[in-house]
Amino acid sequence: MIRALGGATIFAPVGRATLGLGVTQIIGWGTTFLLPSVLGRHIQDELGMPTELVFAGITVMFAVGALLSPRIGRMMDRTGPRLVMACGSVLYALSLLLLALSQGPVVYLCAWAGMGVASTLALNTPSSIALAQVAGPRARQAIAVLAIIGGFASTVFWPLSGALDLMVGWRGTTLIYAAVHLLVCAPIHFLVLPRSAPPQTAKTAAPTASGGVPPEERTRIYRLLNITLSFGAFVFTGFIIHLIEVLRDLGHPPASALFLASLVGPSQVGIRIVELAFGHRYSFMMSAVFGSAALPFGLALMLIDGSNWAIAVVCVVAYGMANGLKAVQRATLPLALFGRGQFGSYMGRLALTQGIMSASAPTVLAAVLDRFGAAGALWLCFAFGTISLIAMILLARRSRAIR
Repeated sequence: MIRALGGATIFAPVGRATLGLGVTQIIGWGTTFLLPSVLGRHIQDELGMPTELVFAGITVMFAVGALLSPRIGRMMDRTGPRLVMACGSVLYALSLLLLALSQGPVVYLCAWAGMGVASTLALNTPSSIALAQVAGPRARQAIAVLAIIGGFASTVFWPLSGALDLMVGWRGTTLIYAAVHLLVCAPIHFLVLPRSAPPQTAKTAAPTASGGVPPEERTRIYRLLNITLSFGAFVFTGFIIHLIEVLRDLGHPPASALFLASLVGPSQVGIRIVELAFGHRYSFMMSAVFGSAALPFGLALMLIDGSNWAIAVVCVVAYGMANGLKAVQRATLPLALFGRGQFGSYMGRLALTQGIMSASAPTVLAAVLDRFGAAGALWLCFAFGTISLIAMILLARRSRAIR
């Protein structure tokens, strides 16, 4: 994995930044997005809120983050990642502290709004921008390694949150996580990231920034990329949150549903390792189309006979593979298509639409599950996955030169 970074060791700047950001990504996703899946029922019982409102916290987080993403992306192009991401870790700590102290829906949702701001400063998009600045020509490989490391978030934090909940309750768990952001993540960002942006990315106004597509094609390419990533984001965000409930609604026992859902993590990490090891042997766009096709393929099988255990395994593995590839491509496709010069700006603009779609997904799918059951949720996800696939195929046709 380290050799994939062009010979960099863990002591070199690229290796340090990749491993350090990998740790903060695991913590960032595990202590926010994945939190309600484990602690949601206890939060609901103690605060007297309906399930939809508990999961609306994730919606608020993504919505707030989406609105701020374009500005943060441009700012990181100008100023560099260190201070921005360290401030995000501090804000995570304050937001989780507020969540631990909440007594009702107003403070609860305010805490999630704070996490939305923090996520814009220190989670997925800023970490990709930071690696693009640190790694230079090795940015694609570094981002792929980062995605592999980040894929262990659910593997680490679902059981960890469950164990902490049993020992200290959900409030104690969030307080511990606040301390982790303050004492672990903030120092990591200060130690592994450069103080300022490199000269070649600081000049965001330069129209000649290198990229894989000619300037006259960039508007069309951007629109197709925005569509494929945004509709995919809806499915990837919403489906994972409600996957266990969908499987149970299809007739799988609770223990079986939990086991099936646990296959997502190994599937997405496995496909990222394959992509990192062998991706140079085939077209970059071919991999992107394959990942987009795996999602509706798996969902179609589950619509046909989701109660069948073997088919459910295939669907979950296909979803995990698609999610694993798309997580890498969300950063590497804009980098390959538009170059490093305005990477932060493009990532911020793309994150706006993806954030809006991701923000709506948990609530929308919860409502669809309530009214139409698992079949309705699967049909909606299949439709959105198909739209994402069509846009990716059109994008690949317009970007034949990208490897």
